[in-house]
Amino acid sequence: MSMNEQVSARKKGLLHAVAVGVGAVGAGELLAAARGGSMLDGIGRLAADYAPVQVVETMVAQAGEHDKEMTRFGVALWGVGAAVGTALLPPRLRTPATAVFGAATAAAALRSADRSVPGALGAVAAAAVLRAGLRKPTGHGLLWAAAGTGMFAAAETLVRRADQSHRERARKVGPMGAHVPVPEDGIGGEPGLTSLITPASKFYVADVNSRPPRVDPAGWRLSIGGRVAHNLRLSLADLAEQAVEFDAVMVCVHNTVGSGRCANARWLGVPLTALLEHAVPETGATRLVTRAVDGYTISLPLEPLRTGEWPGYLVIGMNGEPLPPEHGFPARVFVPGIYGQYSGAKWVGELELTDDSHVDYWWKRGWPAEPLWVRPQARIDVASGSGSGKFTVAGVAWAPPHGISGVEIRIGETDWLPVELGSELAPAAWRRWRTIVDVPPGTHTIQARAISRSGEVQDAEERPPFPIGPGGLHSVTVTA
Repeated sequence: MSMNEQVSARKKGLLHAVAVGVGAVGAGELLAAARGGSMLDGIGRLAADYAPVQVVETMVAQAGEHDKEMTRFGVALWGVGAAVGTALLPPRLRTPATAVFGAATAAAALRSADRSVPGALGAVAAAAVLRAGLRKPTGHGLLWAAAGTGMFAAAETLVRRADQSHRERARKVGPMGAHVPVPEDGIGGEPGLTSLITPASKFYVADVNSRPPRVDPAGWRLSIGGRVAHNLRLSLADLAEQAVEFDAVMVCVHNTVGSGRCANARWLGVPLTALLEHAVPETGATRLVTRAVDGYTISLPLEPLRTGEWPGYLVIGMNGEPLPPEHGFPARVFVPGIYGQYSGAKWVGELELTDDSHVDYWWKRGWPAEPLWVRPQARIDVASGSGSGKFTVAGVAWAPPHGISGVEIRIGETDWLPVELGSELAPAAWRRWRTIVDVPPGTHTIQARAISRSGEVQDAEERPPFPIGPGGLHSVTVTA
């Protein structure tokens, strides 16, 4: 065989391996989806848990709101890459290599508590298909690729149908709130300005799961235990009897200036003070561990929650409805004023009172142990002008839990000017603002900053989120 023929054969072999990899991933995901799970989600969670912090931070910064889709695509690409790597091995090593691939993938899938068995079965199927496809190249690469793509599409359809069915089942729990109309704040409906209350469909989603766990509301109970005098198990109906509504903004620690990882809602929740009063913490209990159904944990210092110094809630409703699955159905913990990453777990199944020996998920990832508080921040949503040089500038600002006392803007390096503030829903909620300014001819930068009722002025130093939260001022460029 000539050199050119060898190169050509090698290329054909690699292309065949890619096609078989697509087929294997598709087959594994379809089998898992048919049994109500996902092979890719389990591996994606493993990647999120153990990838280097800088890799995760770069992924979040670059992918933004599409981070979950990018994670699934990356996992699928990894599966195809594993097929190519296996094809490059000597034939005698391919069988043990595919066995290792299947075992490792199954182990990764088993980490996902609610999808473990389907994911593991999918991993075994993917390994079997991979081995069969690489045993003897058939020249039907296009068929392998087409079949794999079709199976993957079918798997996505099945998973989305199951997710939609779960979403509808969650909605049927019933109203979760008084449905009192949101009062006007006096700012009006400025085109492009964010609404006072964020609809659930537009509320940002940030967590380490590719998809939310499917929790059966009928069988779910909130367990409160650990170092308490009274262990409690509470249903959604039990919690609803003690719940109150409150308005608050939730902010992701990855919310860089001007971005959309923050939103304002009317929540329904049981004050943690009430739950802790019923449970009666014992001596030595210093932390409240909020544990999700998949084992993910976030803990908070107990004393400020117990005394109400930090008003916290076990939330079961959002904007008059049950929590959507992506936002934590059936319950989540929320402490207004603390970044979402530290505030408490979604899909919570257990509150455990313990001592300082507990180690949180994010502590292992290099983030500080103590909660990070949301800093005052203003965002410019609107900067529209007329031919006369008059510009309407409007946006939202937040400084929970104390509230916003003022927002200022400036054009270029001129003096800071106060703006009109909308009426306040609650100190923990965001506040809309608006002003009209004269902009001289030319191109200019408009900046905004927020001032908290506690006297804290928005930090102007530009800083990435990791490890103490983002900093900087939002600015827009306009031409008059």
